[in-house]
Amino acid sequence: MLQSQRLILRPWQSQDYPIFRRINQDTLVMRYFPSILSDQESDLLAERIDGLVEVNGWGFWAVELKHTGAFIGFVGLNRQEADSGIPNAPLLEIGWRLNSRYWGKGYAPEAANLALQFAFEQLNIDRVYAFTSLLNSPSIRVMEKIGMCNSFQDFDHPKLPKEHELARHCLYEIHQTQWQSLQES
Repeated sequence: MLQSQRLILRPWQSQDYPIFRRINQDTLVMRYFPSILSDQESDLLAERIDGLVEVNGWGFWAVELKHTGAFIGFVGLNRQEADSGIPNAPLLEIGWRLNSRYWGKGYAPEAANLALQFAFEQLNIDRVYAFTSLLNSPSIRVMEKIGMCNSFQDFDHPKLPKEHELARHCLYEIHQTQWQSLQES
C-alpha cells in the first residue's frame, strides 16, 4: 500500500468492481479509448489488473480517497513486453483511469508521483514511459505535471487500425535522475 496526503494506492477489492464498471462506461472517461466497456469486459480487465498486482506486488493499483474511503479508479505501473509494438519496449509504463467526478483535483498527478517513487526507489527502474493518443490532451497534461517529457517517438498503436482517429500515439518518458531532481527542488 502506498500513501500520499490524500490518497491510498492499494490492492483491488471486490467492491471496486461495480464502480469500475461505471467508470468504464462513462463516455467522458473513455473518450480516448476505442469504446466503452461492457460489464463483463470491465470485470475481466479488473481481474487481470488485480491479478498482476497480486503476483508482482505492484501494478495498476486501486486509488482510494483517504478521507472517505471511496474507490476512484486506478493509477500505477504496467510492463510492456518487447513484442508489444510500443517503441523502446520492453518498458515500464505508468497509467491512470479515474472516475470523472474526481478530475481536476490533482488526484492523477498525486497518485502518479507515488507510482513513480515506487518504480524508481523500490524497483530501481532507470526510466518510466507513458503513452496516449495524440488527441488526449488531459492525459498529456498529467504526464507533463509529473515531469515527463515527450520522447518525440510518435507511433501507431498496434491494437488499433491505422485509420482510427485514436491510432496515433505519443510516447513520454522520465528518467530516474530527472525525477530525483524534481523531488529535490
